[in-house]
Amino acid sequence: MTEIHVDVWLYGRLARYAGEGAGSGYANVKLSLPAGSTMRRLLEHFGIPSEERGITFISGQLSAMPGLQPDLDHVLQDGDRVGIFDLNSMWPFQYRHGAAMTEEMRRALAEREDAGLHHTYRGA
Repeated sequence: MTEIHVDVWLYGRLARYAGEGAGSGYANVKLSLPAGSTMRRLLEHFGIPSEERGITFISGQLSAMPGLQPDLDHVLQDGDRVGIFDLNSMWPFQYRHGAAMTEEMRRALAEREDAGLHHTYRGA
């Protein structure tokens, strides 16, 4: 396989990075990338600075949150659905405990003294 197809959803202020695909408060873009592309490559495609994103999901698994973005080298797979929320779109912390997450996110949280649980976040 020489390319993969990814279904990308950008929410809040991040929708503007989709260009013509931007809606009111969200954008949905069906994207083709070279096989082996990472989350970093996807962000570069859109020109989204990683620090502008908040909660991120890759195929239903939590992969990043404000100030903790271990997914940059995560290799995307054909058919992945990626949801990227802006910093104003928060996921209540109490729902994160036990949430499905990527292996990179699981390791990053295990290394943190606070396990990534906060009531409030400051912009990165």
